[in-house]
Amino acid sequence: MDLVADILLGAGAFGAGLYCFVLSKRLNKFTDLENGMGGAVAVLSSQVTELHTALDAAQNAASNSSDSLQTLTERAEDAAKRLEVMVAALHDLPTQSDQKPPEVPAEPMFSRHNGDAR
Repeated sequence: MDLVADILLGAGAFGAGLYCFVLSKRLNKFTDLENGMGGAVAVLSSQVTELHTALDAAQNAASNSSDSLQTLTERAEDAAKRLEVMVAALHDLPTQSDQKPPEVPAEPMFSRHNGDAR
């Protein structure tokens, strides 16, 4: 009976050792930096760094654009105020019905002498 228990215990130990060996091989393939999951993690890590750099550059560009747009908006508001003053000043000018008609010159601009036009 002891012999059978020892044989079963040895077979179980051998099976556990074989299982650990297979698991070790799979884990090495999984963490391989060339083809496995480790390589994918390394690539993703570098892409995250590149995206972070690109995001910082985009934020700086957006900030600069916002400042420029603010300046242009202020200039446009100033120009609109000046145009409003100019339009208001146009209302003070006399209309055409208030003005005298232009005088017609007594002589025509072109006179015909011997068929020549001057």
